[in-house]
Amino acid sequence: AKADLLTDMVGEFPELQGIMGGYYARHEGLRDGIAIAIEDHYKPRFAGDTLPRNQTGTVVALADKLETLVGLFGIGQLPTGDKDPFALRRHALGVIRILVEKHLPLDLPALVDAAIPAFGELIENPQATREALLPFFSDRLSVSLRDQGYSAQEVDAVLALQPARLGDVPRRLEAVRAFAALAEAASLAAANKRVANILKKVEGELPTEVKPTLLAEAAEQALAAAIAEVQPRADALFEQRDYTASLQALAALKAPVDAFFDGVMVNAEDPALRANRLALLGRLHAAMNRVADLSRLAA
Repeated sequence: AKADLLTDMVGEFPELQGIMGGYYARHEGLRDGIAIAIEDHYKPRFAGDTLPRNQTGTVVALADKLETLVGLFGIGQLPTGDKDPFALRRHALGVIRILVEKHLPLDLPALVDAAIPAFGELIENPQATREALLPFFSDRLSVSLRDQGYSAQEVDAVLALQPARLGDVPRRLEAVRAFAALAEAASLAAANKRVANILKKVEGELPTEVKPTLLAEAAEQALAAAIAEVQPRADALFEQRDYTASLQALAALKAPVDAFFDGVMVNAEDPALRANRLALLGRLHAAMNRVADLSRLAA
């Protein structure tokens, strides 16, 4: 794919890299699909550019951009402010566009993990490279999505969960937008934020087992029953990637959640009751935040 970089033609006209490679490939009798892949593997070269036309070109384009990003991040050559001499922001956006617009079932962290070992000892700290690069992708994705017209709340709600499969992000965003239009949305988002704040303050390990015998109040019994009914349905829809329906299913939790916070003291004096109620809230939080962090929608 890079052979044309050694030619006088590309040396004189760098903007022809890849394009000349396609011509040379055809001249040598290679299949047209290979020539197209060579032509396209630099795409997208700029905002609004087209994507690679075939699968081979897509694979090579992803590999090329990931190699550049991992290699330069691995030696500490990160963009700073307005300085981006290696066009790493453009490379990252290219990876994002390919994964999202082609709906590829690929996990971005796994792609980064696969690219790092190719550099061997040249990357002294693989974990630090990973931890710097993945948020960089998230930042570029956030900017891109806002430019496309999604609100800051919608974008933050989805990206807060750090979804590995970027091809799913548009569907998650549309699901969040549809959820926010529901009458129950504001109340559930506020409750979710309240639950998150309560759980953050728990010292030590969060209790996970909800014991039915310790559900002393009618409101907590009703909430436990509602979660038991709603969560399996919402989870099944999530696994089918029907994110809109998964979030819509949560609307049924509004009444029992409101009643719980109106009538139940979470921090009960009895440690067993307190632990059980925290476990119940932990289950509620898990049920509500698979598609997006709904607390980000709270006013």
